[in-house]
Amino acid sequence: MAPPLAASTPLLHGEFGSYPARGPRYALTLTSQALHIQRLRPKPEARPRGGLVPLAEVSGCCTLRSRSPSDSAAYFCIYTYPRGRLGGRRRATRTFRADGAATYEENRAEAQRWAIALTCLLRGLPLPGDGEITTDLLPRPPRLLLLVNPFGGRGLAWQWCKNYVLPMISEAGLSFNLIQTERQNHARELVQGLRLSEWDGIVTVSGDGLLYEVLNGLLDRSDWEEAVKMPVGILPCGSGNALAGAVNQHGGFEPALGLDLLLNCSLLLCRGGGHPLDLLSVTLASGSRCFSFLSVAWGFVSDVDIQSERFRALGSVRFTLGTMLGLATLHTYRGRLSYLPATVEPPSPTPAHGLPRAKSELTLTPDPAPPMAHSPLHRSVSDLPLPLPQPALASPGSPEPLPILSLNGGGPELAGDWGGAGDAPLSPDPLLSSPPGSPKAALLSPVAQGPPVIPPSSGLPPPTPDGRVSTSTCGPPDHLLPPLGSPLPPDWVTLEEDFVLMLAISPSHLGADMVAAPHARFDDGLVHLCWVRSGISRTALLRLFLAMERGSHFSLGCPQLGYAAARAFRLEPLTPRGVLTVDGEQVEYGPLQAQMHPGLGTLLTGPPGLCHGAALLFHNSWLWGSQDLFRIVLTEAVGG
Repeated sequence: MAPPLAASTPLLHGEFGSYPARGPRYALTLTSQALHIQRLRPKPEARPRGGLVPLAEVSGCCTLRSRSPSDSAAYFCIYTYPRGRLGGRRRATRTFRADGAATYEENRAEAQRWAIALTCLLRGLPLPGDGEITTDLLPRPPRLLLLVNPFGGRGLAWQWCKNYVLPMISEAGLSFNLIQTERQNHARELVQGLRLSEWDGIVTVSGDGLLYEVLNGLLDRSDWEEAVKMPVGILPCGSGNALAGAVNQHGGFEPALGLDLLLNCSLLLCRGGGHPLDLLSVTLASGSRCFSFLSVAWGFVSDVDIQSERFRALGSVRFTLGTMLGLATLHTYRGRLSYLPATVEPPSPTPAHGLPRAKSELTLTPDPAPPMAHSPLHRSVSDLPLPLPQPALASPGSPEPLPILSLNGGGPELAGDWGGAGDAPLSPDPLLSSPPGSPKAALLSPVAQGPPVIPPSSGLPPPTPDGRVSTSTCGPPDHLLPPLGSPLPPDWVTLEEDFVLMLAISPSHLGADMVAAPHARFDDGLVHLCWVRSGISRTALLRLFLAMERGSHFSLGCPQLGYAAARAFRLEPLTPRGVLTVDGEQVEYGPLQAQMHPGLGTLLTGPPGLCHGAALLFHNSWLWGSQDLFRIVLTEAVGG
């Protein structure tokens, strides 16, 4: 059977040299899914080793030129993150020499054509059928606000952000400003005072808790209807990375933890694109309301979550230790669970307000910016205005150059990666100018140390001194819910039981490696209710959680395990003491009710990945298509 045309049809094909110049020569073929690399000289390869670079492993590309005035070649460089033999990702650059023409200008045009085509494919932009590839195909770089919790992930969040996240998104040509949060609810206060028109997305570099603050801050604005359309993303650097686990699965990657999960999610962010995100409106016993993107938990799950806080320094291991302690002191809770069954198909998802497909700078270090007016990009941080404990980082946007970011000790100067003794080093192509309005690299001025002082003119609410979870006063009405305490409509189902746990979850994952609702989607319009009744043994409960790592717990046939898909639910604890959590944050104990609002938010997910079967089909199409590509290579080698 012939493979899919899009996966194997060549879009660009050409011959390139290597860097250093005395290396082998290659035939490059670009398809919609991969860059195929086959050696031409000194000896053609029938089965090229390492000759397939899937676009899913590419963060970005650029063009370069030699610092030697006598070198008329231009250089095309791609940044990749392939998996090593042990499974972890590592950064690698591949640099190719465009030298088929007599002049630098012609070679530069060819290198630029490949860089633009590759960037279009990475961003999901169509290439023109006539083959005319120009910079007009690409929009301006998106402007991202990165919020980093420096204490996340056992204190590794800031280090990982500097060493991995910032270099990768710089390679992708994304513009960014970065702020470190200082306390609980700081991110909520920031987004409440932002001029949202200056940003294309807000990305949290932490665990799930920081994104909870951002979403509730957006929904607590007077302009919440527009604010909630702001695309949000998550780069996992915390102990709880459930949403990142779901994003990783949506992107087609194998399950991952720690740094591998961060690199996978960073690659997806570099690709751009958003997906509608369901949000659950939760009304608490006091009448206050908050919004959940993850889960509402009562019983065993919430007990483990909160009681393991004392082990936070252990990172994700805290949950394993908390689970063992929870099993040793297993409790049951009397309660009443009522829900509105999802008897009809959820409405069609609304169009995603995704991250605009970014234009790559196609250079490693942009030229110094000409004098310009105070732009929204670097005005946005000073307008907050919050003193920061360290300089706020910005990528392309102010007059002073950003220090060259390195990954694993290596910088973007490619002589160290590919050059040898006596080879002229490469530098950013000075002729490859940025598009109109494209910002330049910058570092904002340092600010004074000390606790933040919020001026009255900032428009931000005062800090929350007690650290409690704030609630939202705005947002959409809950038209499916009667007032809390009022009788429920007759089409609701009610269970009164002794529960070991009750979990209401929106996405598929409860943790980075825990698939609680295997068939859940970001925009299915459903809240997935899972509960475990009393009478289950500790061994059986442990077996459920172990199976949850593979999403196979429902196939165990456990009689105490229950499930229902719902559009709304009400939980009434009848046990006087217990713990309730919303997205891992403890809330007031007592009756609560919730309604799902389909597609209310937008999540930056990157493109959807191939399922396992489709991935095998793509692999087979590469093997099938490589025969035709190799015929092209041999023809050119013989003809040359």
